[in-house]
Amino acid sequence: MHLHVPAGAVPKDGPSAGITMATAIASLVRQQPVSEEVGMTGEITLTGQVLPIGGIREKSLAAQRAGLKRVIMPRENEPDLAELPPETKRELEFVLVDSIEEVFAAAFDGNGATQTEPVPVPVPVKEKAAAQPSVNVASSRSHAAVSPPRS
Repeated sequence: MHLHVPAGAVPKDGPSAGITMATAIASLVRQQPVSEEVGMTGEITLTGQVLPIGGIREKSLAAQRAGLKRVIMPRENEPDLAELPPETKRELEFVLVDSIEEVFAAAFDGNGATQTEPVPVPVPVKEKAAAQPSVNVASSRSHAAVSPPRS
């Protein structure tokens, strides 16, 4: 599977969602959810290398406010942790990663949500699929196009 996201997105909105999108796809394929207490951020290359991103302080404070317990992030962003308030460092477990394999190990380590039945995978109905507009999301650089509405 190869996922492209359009280059027209606001630059700060997209690249850091790479490991999150990859983990969401892996969760669906594995039929294994990730714990609601886990958050993640990091850009990913086609070879699975996790690249550093910006906004670690803001994202960490948001994770703390949301009640998360574990944040998976690029190892190259480790120096950014020095900017965090002491209580944020105490309340959050930071898992530093270099590759998507390390992301999956941290996300699917047995501390994730438990589920007794497989996650149902929606199967598109041909009539409904034909009525849906096609979306072209090709790009030479990964940028997510999904962002909250601006007010």
